Amino acid sequence: MRRARVAWEEQRPTWRQARPASIAAALARATSRPSGNWYVVADSRHVREDRPLGRVVAGTEVVLWRDGEGVPHAGPGSCPHLGAPLKDSAVRCGRLVCHWHGLALDGRPFAGWEPWPAHDDGVLVWVRLDHVGGEAPTEAPVVPERPSTADAVSAVYTGVGRCEPQDVVANRLDPWHGAWLHPYSFVDLEVVSVPGDEVAEEDDELVVDVSFKVAGRAVVPVTAAFTAPDPRTVVMRIVAGEGAGSVVETHATPLTGADHARPRTAVVEAVVAGSDRRGFAFARAVAPLLRPAMRASARRLWKDDLAYAERRWTLRSTGRFPG
Repeated sequence: MRRARVAWEEQRPTWRQARPASIAAALARATSRPSGNWYVVADSRHVREDRPLGRVVAGTEVVLWRDGEGVPHAGPGSCPHLGAPLKDSAVRCGRLVCHWHGLALDGRPFAGWEPWPAHDDGVLVWVRLDHVGGEAPTEAPVVPERPSTADAVSAVYTGVGRCEPQDVVANRLDPWHGAWLHPYSFVDLEVVSVPGDEVAEEDDELVVDVSFKVAGRAVVPVTAAFTAPDPRTVVMRIVAGEGAGSVVETHATPLTGADHARPRTAVVEAVVAGSDRRGFAFARAVAPLLRPAMRASARRLWKDDLAYAERRWTLRSTGRFPG
């Protein structure tokens, strides 16, 4: 149950519980996990059959499109002939056709162009870049368990910050800041379980009791667990309360190369919401109308959270970070 409303400045301070060493240990455990060289690059809805999509991952140009059967393809974003930007080209009959001289690609190696593995998990599209990740590659990325897409409403927000992926991950592994930094969204946030510095991977989760503001003074109390299945992903899963099983996946994809003087990172956040309530069927029916509001909510949160991540990077890069 929600406690009586208190003024922002009168809520319980959390700085003693938000131990820098605990956050650093959680971050170290997350970043030590393998990724198989997979990077989230886009909302599945943005990779289309009628035109290509361009992205940059760790300084590498990537182009994506779907063939006539809806299968995603990915590869270098520069035409092997004279370097034309393939993101500005066209897709015709499932082939990517360069708009400079007509070199056509069907997703297979051709004329010096080599594809990269792509994976569509139904919500997000991933690309495997072995030359960037440098790990042992895997056949597929580690996709978090989610509600069935047929029974859920999903939305994807993408934002960019001047920081590194670890700064985004560290922000998500610090839930103690929630009600202080985001009073418009959260009240009564309490971290109820914190893993020790040495913990089995299956037990490595932060558990939080929190009330989400939904409209006016209305709030929804839930219990949520935070986990980090790979070095660039943090998942918040509702484990009790309204919408149990729903997830918020935060993926941090580097845009600039390693050790860049002014690094930039894309935050690709997927909200996959489900509910057993009978009325939720209506929500699924009007999902296209709900997605802009869901993205707007994420955008508001990430305005603050990217400021946190950017500040963390600034302090780290100048040797002033106290954590």
